[in-house]
Amino acid sequence: MTRADLIDVIESRYFGAVMRADLPAIRACFTPHATIIIRHGDNPVRHFAARSDLMDFYTHICGNYDCWFGAFEHTIDLAALRAASRFRVRLTPKPTGLYAAAAVQNLENCNFFDLTPDQRIHHMVIYYANPTAGPAAPTGYPR
Repeated sequence: MTRADLIDVIESRYFGAVMRADLPAIRACFTPHATIIIRHGDNPVRHFAARSDLMDFYTHICGNYDCWFGAFEHTIDLAALRAASRFRVRLTPKPTGLYAAAAVQNLENCNFFDLTPDQRIHHMVIYYANPTAGPAAPTGYPR
């Protein structure tokens, strides 16, 4: 895997699938036993270890928000198949979603990825901050 391959997995395959709300493509980005940890301010840490829990999270996000990710900055460790990615996020509530009356959220995130040689995510840590709303305004998951 090259640096460009790893960046493609992160930006195009993973984040691209989330922006398209393509749940099968999101699922394909992860190994069967992938884990995710989400940290948001002082809120409780969220852990996803079961694939069904993981997909429930993405079903919630994609069902309630139009997501945009950009302004990526990557630090890549090819030998370890790891990456740290800093980027911006815009979550626009969908008119028919649970948060239709809420404002657009502009987040500043940093994700840490552990990948497998077959270019799938095995472990991911998500740190996100919503500087415009403070720590009391997460993405609404879990409900």
